[in-house]
Amino acid sequence: MSKRLFVTGLSGFVGHHIQSRLNTADSAWELSCSTARYDLCDRNSLDGVWPELPDAVIHLAGQTFVPEAFRDPAATLEVNLLGTLNLLQALKARGFCGTFLYVSSGDVYGQVDESCLPIDEQQPPCPRNPYAVSKLSAEYLVLQWGMTEGWPVIVARPFNHIGTGQADSFVIASAAQQICRIQQGLQAPELAVGDIDVTRDFLDVSDVVSAYLALLAHGAPGQVYNICSGVEQSIRSLIEQLADLAQVDLQLIQDPARLRRAEQRRVCGSHAKLHAATGWAPALTTQQSLRAILSDWASRVRQA
Repeated sequence: MSKRLFVTGLSGFVGHHIQSRLNTADSAWELSCSTARYDLCDRNSLDGVWPELPDAVIHLAGQTFVPEAFRDPAATLEVNLLGTLNLLQALKARGFCGTFLYVSSGDVYGQVDESCLPIDEQQPPCPRNPYAVSKLSAEYLVLQWGMTEGWPVIVARPFNHIGTGQADSFVIASAAQQICRIQQGLQAPELAVGDIDVTRDFLDVSDVVSAYLALLAHGAPGQVYNICSGVEQSIRSLIEQLADLAQVDLQLIQDPARLRRAEQRRVCGSHAKLHAATGWAPALTTQQSLRAILSDWASRVRQA
């Protein structure tokens, strides 16, 4: 018999992929849907959300865009920290005592010396933007809640995601969108980019979802786990691979509006702890991810 899983943020990028995964016949989880619209920032709206108590919760919802966090840090903290508190209180009032998986971010590590790469969970967090501060604060909150209430609470720290359905405000999605526009004759063969000579640890969203489900099944309560590929790749390299796959010749044009101050030039994480606990490892290659992203954007651009 399937266990009930409640997921906040189902309408978002990762949420859509979780829905697709749980809709398969062999899923061990049945999606527990809300019976009413709710707003995490409105505690009263959470009353009566669960007709039946879920066996587990994945808390995905939040403000995830770093530039927006700098523009409005108060709103980011309200959603990511106080919204999490409201969710915990509402679940407690309803009598929940299942597994609570909090989705944090690898961004909480901040600037890490290159001698400390790959980043593992022993690296002290040092957040350098309001988004990362909000995520680390919520980590401490949910871990404290687990100790106080006796819930099995697990924290996931995913690094950079890529995949189908991602908004074009993210760098690889933006590049794929522009390449598909060039391919379809809707844009000159010039690609507007920001700082692309940095490396990041990219992981396909499908592998991220697999990691969340593996943690629900085998993660240790009270523990923090990195979710990452373990491989660093430059943004320039991924854009060049996208152009090669699309068979598009283009010129890269640096757009000042897309430049962000990247104090961390290199990022690479370690998923050794996650693998040891659950057996999880990335299943998709970068080429598979990029092909799927291009196919997705080709359809979206045509429809637009």
